[in-house]
Amino acid sequence: MDFAPYQDTIPESTRALSPPPNRTASPARNARSPPPNRPTTDPFGASSLPAPSHFSDEPRGNAGFGGGGDIENGRLDVNLFETSLPIRLDYEAMLAYLLLPPAGGFFLLVMEHKSDYVRFHAWQSSLLFAAIFVIHLIFSWSSILSWMLFVVDIGLIGFLAMHAYRDADGLDRFEVPFFGGLASSFVDSE
Repeated sequence: MDFAPYQDTIPESTRALSPPPNRTASPARNARSPPPNRPTTDPFGASSLPAPSHFSDEPRGNAGFGGGGDIENGRLDVNLFETSLPIRLDYEAMLAYLLLPPAGGFFLLVMEHKSDYVRFHAWQSSLLFAAIFVIHLIFSWSSILSWMLFVVDIGLIGFLAMHAYRDADGLDRFEVPFFGGLASSFVDSE
C-alpha cells in the first residue's frame, strides 16, 4: 500500500480484496466429515532432528589439542568481549573517559583484568588526562586559558568516549598521538 500524502490514486481502490464467497452448495450441517489424516509420529521428535554437532563450525573428530572444548582437554576458548565487571564492553570502555578522567581510567585499570580493549582506553584516558591536568596547573594563572582548556577537555572527553563506544564492535583502537601508542604498548606488554 502506498501511504504517500500526495498520491494520484485512492489507496482503497488498490488494496487487496478478500476472495469471493464460495457459491457452491455446502454439505449439510449435521453431516460429519471424516477426521483429517494426520501423521501419528511427532514431526519434531528427536529422531527427525540432526544432532547439535551437525550445526557446529568445528571440524569433526579430534578438534583442538585434545578434542574437547574446555581447558582440561587442552583447548582454551577466549572471549574477547568478556569483561571483569558486570558491564558491557562498549559501556565500560566509554566509562574510562566519562568517570572524571583520569580517575575513571585508574579505577578501570585496577578493576578490569580480562579485556585488553577496556584496559587500552583506561591507559589512554589516564595518561592523556593526567598530562592535561598538569597543563591546567601550568595555565591556572589565566582564567581565559583555563576556560579554553576546559572546553577542549569536554570536547575531547566526548570525542574519545564516542570512539570507544562505536569501535567496540570490532575492537578497533582509536589512538591519540603519543599517548595512544604508549597506552597500546602498556597493554601489549601486560
